[in-house]
Amino acid sequence: MFNPIDWLLGLFSLDIGIDLGTANTLVYVRGKGIVSNEPSWVARDRNTRRILAVGAEAKEMVGKTPANIIAISPLRDGVISEFDVTEVMLRHFIKKAHGQLLIPYPRPRVVVGVPSGVTEVEKRAVHDAALEAGAREAYLIEEPMAAALGAGLPVTEPQGSMIVDIGGGTTEVAVFALKGIVVSRSLRIAGDELDDDIVQYARQKYNLAISERMAERVKINIGSAYPLPEERTMAMRGRNLITGLPEEVEISSIEIREALSRSTSILVDLVRDTLDETPPELVSDLMETGICLAGGGGLLKGMAERISEETHIRTWVAQDALTCVARGAGMVLESFEALRATLSSEDNWRPGGSASW
Repeated sequence: MFNPIDWLLGLFSLDIGIDLGTANTLVYVRGKGIVSNEPSWVARDRNTRRILAVGAEAKEMVGKTPANIIAISPLRDGVISEFDVTEVMLRHFIKKAHGQLLIPYPRPRVVVGVPSGVTEVEKRAVHDAALEAGAREAYLIEEPMAAALGAGLPVTEPQGSMIVDIGGGTTEVAVFALKGIVVSRSLRIAGDELDDDIVQYARQKYNLAISERMAERVKINIGSAYPLPEERTMAMRGRNLITGLPEEVEISSIEIREALSRSTSILVDLVRDTLDETPPELVSDLMETGICLAGGGGLLKGMAERISEETHIRTWVAQDALTCVARGAGMVLESFEALRATLSSEDNWRPGGSASW
């Protein structure tokens, strides 16, 4: 039903593309580009449930909060695990994107990226959270499609193209042609699992308990999936599980590659399985166009070389790989009618954002 108030507010609102990631949430505003890139964390009071901080400020509290404060990441494996907290987080980012406007209740059109392997119920949760957070219309786009658009792959052409999007909670592998996904595979092993591999390795080999943030720093600085031209070392700090005292050990990139080997092998096998299901004609195209890596996990040193060696197909990392999904969602907003077909089950969404289930 036509709502004149929503229509009027829509004139002053900014259409927004959101990469609702397990690790980070990125916000793209039509005509402006990416305006926000913050951790997907919320801090609240345990007793009153009052929200104390959102984004980077909340993540700084992780592992340091007193008993009455809890820091929550409301998404697990790319899907919503805490609906009310996700709604608060989305409202915060939408309000932040509209920070310069004078009207108190902007109602933007929102396009949100979701993993390709999520269920219809999980899609509905994301859709409803966006509406509750203030969107006048909410659309979903599968993350591999958004990442491919953001990476500049020719997904609207007959020629086949392929992306491997390694995020915080999920890894998405997809082959595209003619604005659609021909073959896709999704796995809930990604950046967070790589961090956990390092935590477990430190515990088993050095009897050292380290934080997830320490593991992430080690992964970024010396983690790899393929031998490096020059192997590196760094200090890893934590608590000795035997003495209970602080301890620092020097760890090498060779050891971290060993720690990550199980997960990286699974990711490579996922790419090979996807290629095995791809029609021969598109495989022929991929031998020319190659495989594109996106997402924070795609920046793991040597990942492109490892996939290239295993598949015999040229593999490269997208420019600004971390922002591909957000930029892809933004491209849909910039050319909505031309790219409408790339939205997830777009025919299932009624105008105004209501879903027909």
